Amino acid sequence: MSDRRPVDQVSTQELERILAIRKREERARRLRRLAVQGRVAPVDPPEPEAGDALPAFDGGGRYRSVEVAQEETPGLKRPRSGIAWGWVFNKFLLIVELVALGGLVYVLLSSFLSLRELNQAVNQARVTPTPTPKPLIDVVVLPSGHRPPSGPGAAEPNPEEIPAHLRGLVQAVTPQPLPTQGPEQPTRIVVKSIGVDAPVVQGDGWEQLKKGVGHHLGTANPGERGNMVLSAHNDVFGEIFRRLEQVELKDEILVYSGSRVFRYVVTQKRVIEPTEVSVMYPTSDPTTTLITCYPYLVDNKRLVVIAELQP
Repeated sequence: MSDRRPVDQVSTQELERILAIRKREERARRLRRLAVQGRVAPVDPPEPEAGDALPAFDGGGRYRSVEVAQEETPGLKRPRSGIAWGWVFNKFLLIVELVALGGLVYVLLSSFLSLRELNQAVNQARVTPTPTPKPLIDVVVLPSGHRPPSGPGAAEPNPEEIPAHLRGLVQAVTPQPLPTQGPEQPTRIVVKSIGVDAPVVQGDGWEQLKKGVGHHLGTANPGERGNMVLSAHNDVFGEIFRRLEQVELKDEILVYSGSRVFRYVVTQKRVIEPTEVSVMYPTSDPTTTLITCYPYLVDNKRLVVIAELQP
């Protein structure tokens, strides 16, 4: 049934009811549009109340009202709901965070176990005694003694220079010929600060030290990694190392091997007992050790000067 009343004859309550119906319809359309886009969950449109009129104005300034049926229009299909991509993306981020958290826990646990194993190894190493390495220098008394040898073959060291508890270790040996000079072996030593310029021979026995500075057999050659042991007398046979005690730290020692020259710089100077043969042990860096008797004409000690190779 149509209502043909002019607009100015419609009451305020009727106009308010018409406005409420329009708002409800607009809200229902907006919800359906968002549901199709996947931005909200699909909802059923609100059921219109019985008797609600949908106004329609005619061209003469009048309006007509159509009664809204309570039942749905036959054949009307609800819009299909789309994929909620926002929900899917949130779930994907959650999975990524869980995987990252698991990886972090694994790394922390592995680090803790590795640290514990390392600490156990350190504690075990501290408990286990370190074996004493066997010295490679098979001597009991340092070379360059100022007294000639005595005993069979004139090759045995002087008994007065050997402590009583070590004399049983010294045996007479047959004198050996001087070894042939090799191409890599030292041939000359120069210490300008004390005026030394002397030849170097192979071996540091009594006979060899008559000819110059003795190179202990088996020790390093010039420039090689290890300990090059050189010795000479301070009161006989030219007194080559007479002023060795005047050498200062950072003084230069030049050792020649043929035409090649190697520069060493003094880093240590010590006075020790003749039995402290540890100064002749091999070193990890290129080093030379100079040995002579001390003090002058008393000679019951040894003066040792240690120098390191410089580039």
